[in-house]
Amino acid sequence: MKKWAGFWILVFCTGSILAQNSGIYSGIILDKQLQRPISGATIQLVQLNQKLIADSAGKFIFKQLKPGYYTFQFSALGFTTQFRYNVPIVTGNENTMVIELEPAISELRNIQVTSTSRNRSAKAATLETPLSVQRLTSEEIKANPGGNFDISRVIQALPGVGGSSSTAGFRNDIIIRGGAPNENVFYLDGIEIPVINHFATQGSAGGPTGILNVSFIEDVKLSSSAFDARFDNALSSVFEFNQKRGNNNRVQGNIRLSGTELATTFDGPMGKSGKTTFLASARRSYLQLLFKAIDLPIRPNYWDFQYKISHQLSKKTTLTLLGVGAIDEFNFAAPKVATPDKLYVLNSNPSIQQWNYTIGASLKHQLKNGYWNLAISRNSLDNQLEKYENNLGPVKGARTLQLGSRETENKLRFDVNQNINGLKWSYGFVAQWVNYSNNTNQLISNAITDNNNTIIQPAVTYNYNSAIQFARLGAFTQVGKRFWNNKLGISGGIRFDQNTFTNTGMNPLKTLSPRIAASYQITDKVTFNASIGTYFKMLPYTVLGFRNNNNELVNKQTDYTQSTHYVAGFEYLPSASTRFTFEGFYKRYNNVPVSVRNGISLSNQGADFSVLGNEAVTTNGKGRAYGFEFFAQQKLTKQFYGVFSYTWFISQYTNTGNNYVASSWDNRHLLSAVLGYKLKRNWEIGLKFRYQGGVPFTPYDLVASRQNFLSLGTGVLDFSRVNSQRLNAFNSSDIRIDKKWFYKKYTLNVFVDITNWYLAKSPAPAVYTFQRNANNTAFLTTDGQPIQANGRNAVPFLLSNNDANITPTFGFIVSF
Repeated sequence: MKKWAGFWILVFCTGSILAQNSGIYSGIILDKQLQRPISGATIQLVQLNQKLIADSAGKFIFKQLKPGYYTFQFSALGFTTQFRYNVPIVTGNENTMVIELEPAISELRNIQVTSTSRNRSAKAATLETPLSVQRLTSEEIKANPGGNFDISRVIQALPGVGGSSSTAGFRNDIIIRGGAPNENVFYLDGIEIPVINHFATQGSAGGPTGILNVSFIEDVKLSSSAFDARFDNALSSVFEFNQKRGNNNRVQGNIRLSGTELATTFDGPMGKSGKTTFLASARRSYLQLLFKAIDLPIRPNYWDFQYKISHQLSKKTTLTLLGVGAIDEFNFAAPKVATPDKLYVLNSNPSIQQWNYTIGASLKHQLKNGYWNLAISRNSLDNQLEKYENNLGPVKGARTLQLGSRETENKLRFDVNQNINGLKWSYGFVAQWVNYSNNTNQLISNAITDNNNTIIQPAVTYNYNSAIQFARLGAFTQVGKRFWNNKLGISGGIRFDQNTFTNTGMNPLKTLSPRIAASYQITDKVTFNASIGTYFKMLPYTVLGFRNNNNELVNKQTDYTQSTHYVAGFEYLPSASTRFTFEGFYKRYNNVPVSVRNGISLSNQGADFSVLGNEAVTTNGKGRAYGFEFFAQQKLTKQFYGVFSYTWFISQYTNTGNNYVASSWDNRHLLSAVLGYKLKRNWEIGLKFRYQGGVPFTPYDLVASRQNFLSLGTGVLDFSRVNSQRLNAFNSSDIRIDKKWFYKKYTLNVFVDITNWYLAKSPAPAVYTFQRNANNTAFLTTDGQPIQANGRNAVPFLLSNNDANITPTFGFIVSF
């Protein structure tokens, strides 16, 4: 013990001495509307009252800074002042940022604007999207307790954002204001990226863990309404991920190792001129080793890769290349100790072999009064699923699912953004070529018979091979201006989308989607905001490419799903670092896809490891979600920072009978709080608390479940009673502790992150299964004979599924 005590004393003393090493903070300041450098801008380091002036290229650099967390203020004549809080300065890595300043809201009269306007504070809202918008910095993402460097988990602390239908939320299904998980779109540096999670659910969007590398991200912006007309296919939210530029002074990087993964990131210049920079990363999971150690029968394994290259072609033109990709494998292994819950997991899930990628190139060129963007990209998802009656064997039994599917999009996007005499105007178009293929052999349900073996419900199977190709087109324009001494801001937009596949797809009037947003600055600190907008989304390719057993494409008659948002609220900014918002919202859905087979809305599905939409549908369903939300945020100014949000809402969809029924995402209550505190000697502690109301669920059809369990490995839901029962409410808390040591050429960050540290139970519906014998080697039967294929002599029971799960993660990050 004395030996180890001496070791830790030496470490802490050494860390204290070496903390005198210095770090660097640099960047470039741009006019957000014109994308031009702002020369002469002032950059102030608030804590030290140090000031710098940006050079003619808008660049600045602070050197010899003591490691720690700082606040920087950016200001320029004719622009609103902006703050960046909680900026980490470390040894080893040079912190490089791109700062975009908005033109001043107040009239310019040869004075510098210093009012605490919305742009100065959070820099989240814009003229086009004045409300329902939040922004997170990379440091807020990294330090989030329980987030494990996963952006999809971190945003669940924001207002209106819930997890998956199992309130424990082991998946990253993003539920925005009661909408389905496939109603969100994601953009990375202006290029759409359809898949952001490993083991993604095809036709939906979620998965258990994120793909994007947090070290690449400068900030992420979430808009849950009032979408800019440039974005298509969004019904509930738009995520905009802005990546950093690589350091143009030297090559640097970091290595992150934890109990679940190893990640490496590098960035730096390519060549001596500094005109070309790169970012590159790779990550390897060790979940299969963790699951083996705790004797779980599943073996998830994944890789992901990411890169960004920026090249300055001229003073006015920048070329950006980017790419994101992942390889996923989900297999099984026999547990050392068989239990009913482990055996259920083993035979209820398919094996998954999946890969996906997005690659793209964008060209940005400055104009006299704005700029244009040209982006070309390609994304693809390959999904292979396989399932047997007994996934491990030795006799696997009949194969109940074999699915091989691939969807590929080739996209061209062009937009022009101009500011003419205070009028913000943007317009553009998008063209896509889509390839989709699907080879499916799936048992949906066995035939159901009575005691005389008379069939009372025939078997349902899907066996088809489909390949489709078609074009998608879209165009938009958005115009905005400020009036009444710039207190009133109004922005309106319109877009339409077309496709060559569906029967009415080329009719632009079917998808004409107007929207208007307004903001009025009541006082210097209080603003009233409101918006009305209609948005459309094309059905997933899994729906469009489905063929029946006669090889007919039966979903060509479908329409785009429509969502109309009505939102209003207030924003109060008592200081540049403190923000309060209160909003009420109402979302109305039309043309929602409803399953022909079981009569339920597809918007109630999509939070599992199957495929969403691989069936015949009609688009005559409706939906609605309404409620209010409150949000409070305190940025780090000294040692403390915090976020609190509460949302109350009701979410409902209609089924075949056109009656509104509670949706699978109808939590009613979402409450989240995140607190962080910076301690002395470079210690930091973070605490997150989350409460969600219980979600509805559908009970089992006991007759169909008994006759199908041995084949499917799961029970069969009774859709005549869809979402007629509700789980208990859920709460949990996560804690994270970080300690940093600053050495001359690198920084060491050691962290402990514990999810659900007080072992709260996670409510989930009980699962249907058959009772097993004492040693779990066979099913019990009522007559002592071998179990019958139709389960007639089985002993059914519901297996509890609400255990308390704790996930401790220990790791370190070396930045050099």
